[in-house]
Amino acid sequence: MQMLIALIAGLLFGAGLTISQMVNPDKVLNFLDVAGQWDPSLLLVMGSALVVFGLGYHFLVKPRSKPLVADQFYIPVNKIIDKPLIIGAILFGLGWGLVGICPGPAVSNLLGGNAKIFGFIIAMLAGMQFSGTIDRLLKKS
Repeated sequence: MQMLIALIAGLLFGAGLTISQMVNPDKVLNFLDVAGQWDPSLLLVMGSALVVFGLGYHFLVKPRSKPLVADQFYIPVNKIIDKPLIIGAILFGLGWGLVGICPGPAVSNLLGGNAKIFGFIIAMLAGMQFSGTIDRLLKKS
């Protein structure tokens, strides 16, 4: 049942990204270009997502002691803003601003067969591996 719900959620997420054009790097880059050809239409997408999440969390998650198809909720408890979080956020923002795509839309774009998306996914996976290696090395020292 959990796999079915995950599949439905993933398909809904991908469809939402596609319909809203969040999978289109040019659309995203125009949204980020506030000093040039700014396209504010993605504000509606992000605002709508925040409203749906906020209402869903408030009415469906918060009042429950456990989820419908799992043993417990997995809600982050770490509230510390540390150096790795800040560096990661900066790198994510730089990557998003340079190419106009982030991991969710990249995965949605895989079915399109665009070689640039495959390059992005390979670079993203390499970056994840590299950051894990760096993290392990820093913890040893």
